[in-house]
Amino acid sequence: MRMPLFALSVGAFGIGTTEFVVMGTLSDIADSTGVSLAQAGLLVTAYALGVVIGAPLLTVATTKVARKRLLIALMACFAAANLATAAAPDFASLLGARFVAGLPHGAFFGAAAVVGASLVPYDRRARAISAIMSGLTVATIVGVPIGTVVASQLSWRWIFVGIAAIGVAAMVAIAVTVPDTKGAIAQTRPIDEVRALGNRRVILTLVTGAIGFGGMFACYTYLEPLLSEVTGMPAVAVAVTLAVFGIGLTCGNVVGGQVADRFPLPGLFGALVAVAAVLVMMFFTVANPVMAVGGVFLMAASASIVSPILQRLLLDGAGRAPSLASALHHSAFNLANANGAWLGGLAVGAGFGLTSPILVGVGLSIAGLVLAFALARAHAETPARTIREWVKAS
Repeated sequence: MRMPLFALSVGAFGIGTTEFVVMGTLSDIADSTGVSLAQAGLLVTAYALGVVIGAPLLTVATTKVARKRLLIALMACFAAANLATAAAPDFASLLGARFVAGLPHGAFFGAAAVVGASLVPYDRRARAISAIMSGLTVATIVGVPIGTVVASQLSWRWIFVGIAAIGVAAMVAIAVTVPDTKGAIAQTRPIDEVRALGNRRVILTLVTGAIGFGGMFACYTYLEPLLSEVTGMPAVAVAVTLAVFGIGLTCGNVVGGQVADRFPLPGLFGALVAVAAVLVMMFFTVANPVMAVGGVFLMAASASIVSPILQRLLLDGAGRAPSLASALHHSAFNLANANGAWLGGLAVGAGFGLTSPILVGVGLSIAGLVLAFALARAHAETPARTIREWVKAS
């Protein structure tokens, strides 16, 4: 089943590139559109809000659509929206295009997670999802640094033309390699998916992700100007550091997949504590180039451990109606993206300096840790062994 997972990861690569590349080219976009840096940061928020709104609406509206057909259609919409982003004539239309580009994000990952989990044994579900998500993390190693260089040498618009081409490639790969999952995935009704959200474990998992993961995004959104103006790095060194961020995400994602299948809740506590500690270290050492690069790697690695863990907990909590919960996982993380970008922008706009979003990130990580304790209590009510036995019996 490696080829279907790889095909899905190609789509994840395109989505990851379009999500994160704006953060690496924020200054270029601000200059070319005639807006301030804080205003340009709204492009991150617009995309994130598209994910937050699109994930539940598209998932509920497409419960009767075959998963393979849905994945191909979502990639087609994704490609078209990125072409619109490249052609946007002004900042207002650019904001709108970014919002539309975010709409298929959560529904794609939700469907891809369910399909990927259906292709492997129960005890390898988190690792299969981690393999799909590796496309997103590899995007931060390859796609975002290349986009940063393209923006500085040509134009940021060409980045989105390339992303649209990746979307088309993903459509072809999914059509060729992903099997028909009819029979392997139980068909659900919209009301079944919505009812799954009434589960306390599902709600707490989503809220923990929406708050806790914002710690990384508060810092990462303003990383490019931070490295340029505070650390004093040239454009090439900034691109390399963004690649280091991607390597950290990839390493953390692999570790997170292993942790999620074995001891998810202790791993979640450890990851959130690590994010807060690393951000505190970065606040005091970011002016040093070596310490800044090390901090970026550790921030990414510790934060990305959280994602597979929360995805596993969502699948456990949602039971027979996993599609909407899995899609809302990405809504939660993009709400964290929006919160982090917005709160970090407020700190910068208030005159606290480019290092202030790091402290905003510390606060969000600690808040997520507090929520994780409530999440642990909710999951303790149904031990993992009972869940496994229920799934096997059903």
